[in-house]
Amino acid sequence: MIIQKTREQIELMRESALIVSKTLGMIASEIKPGVSTLYLDKLAEEFIRDHGAVPSFLGLYGFPNSLCMSPNAQVVHGIPNDKPLESGDVISVDCGAFKNGFHGDHAYSFEIGEVAEETKKLLKVTKESLYVGIREFKAGNRVEDVGNAIQKYTENHGYGVVRELVGHGLGQKMHEDPEMPNYGKRGRGKLFVEGMVVAIEPMINMGTRNIKQLKDGWTILTADGKPSAHFEHDVALIDGKPEILSTFAYIYKALGIESTEEDEFRKVPLKL
Repeated sequence: MIIQKTREQIELMRESALIVSKTLGMIASEIKPGVSTLYLDKLAEEFIRDHGAVPSFLGLYGFPNSLCMSPNAQVVHGIPNDKPLESGDVISVDCGAFKNGFHGDHAYSFEIGEVAEETKKLLKVTKESLYVGIREFKAGNRVEDVGNAIQKYTENHGYGVVRELVGHGLGQKMHEDPEMPNYGKRGRGKLFVEGMVVAIEPMINMGTRNIKQLKDGWTILTADGKPSAHFEHDVALIDGKPEILSTFAYIYKALGIESTEEDEFRKVPLKL
């Protein structure tokens, strides 16, 4: 059952989402060759708590950390460890924060040092597909309209779209209805309704769409060992149109990147 949110609840969700955004922006300033993912995880937990929230992922279904950190061939759900990051790595950092009774949850794939051009392209196309999908999250459309748009965009570049892992509804629980796959056929799935909030998150592989799981019970890898990319935004349906509650702007500020990619999905310009 889709849980519709009031405007007041959506504003509370925006606050939670922006705590995640700020956390990822802080990570962007710290992530570099030689730094361990466990160190970054500890920084993130402190940052989230200092902003009056608690880490959504810590203890969720038994997950041991505050961030899911998934480098290179890891798709999602990587567990932070002491291994230093190296130049040439790419890494998905997925973060959640719970405040005022609601969760925020989004992710960004970072480049570490000098990254291969074909890997840069994977990240670029995957991030573009996120916005391609968000444009289909509107009144009159259905769940698989979003997935179909993401699938077509990324498969046209020769990439594999993970089937076993999907986006989701978001609210007082981390995972609500509906599931939001990154593939599908137009006109299928649940109808979008005013006030719903979803996490849209393309998980796209350079090679095969097939995946496998490590014995740790969490870490998901590409079956062929090629890199994967993952980007995620929290999006509300307001007045029949998608409005992004999260932002990559704090990341871009830390990295010195200028972007207008989110502007079409905001009624009011974001003030950092």
